[in-house]
Amino acid sequence: MDASELISTVTTIRPGISQREKCNRPSVVIESVNLLDIMWSLQSREDLGFDMLLSHTAVDWIDEGWFELVYLLYSTKHGHYLMVSTFIPRESPVIATVSPIWKIAEWQEREVYDMFGVLYEDHPDLRRIFLDDDWEGFPLRKDYKDDFMLERPE
Repeated sequence: MDASELISTVTTIRPGISQREKCNRPSVVIESVNLLDIMWSLQSREDLGFDMLLSHTAVDWIDEGWFELVYLLYSTKHGHYLMVSTFIPRESPVIATVSPIWKIAEWQEREVYDMFGVLYEDHPDLRRIFLDDDWEGFPLRKDYKDDFMLERPE
């Protein structure tokens, strides 16, 4: 299945999935409320078979007021990749965990929680992974400040 066939197949899973333009690999944007259902379909459908979550991260779009959550999927059976993005509001960054689908998501979601403050509903062990438990704030948010940060010269 080539990239255009893959995108065509993925966008038929349910309404609200759209192709992301200007990407160097097949990429889609989905509505956050449908994340878990869509990810289950991407993993379980024989023609897609995305059995690996290679990476998961977030991007802080502070001026727009949201976080973009990015998931990079891979199918070992078919040899294709798919990048899935969804957006959640910065003021209430809550989304479903995908750890029931891919066990590695437990660790990747903990990292995004630790650095950005994204809360994953029904995550089995959501706690800081890099920083001390009493650390205040989320260092990869663009509005994060602490006493030890260097300021950029004007």
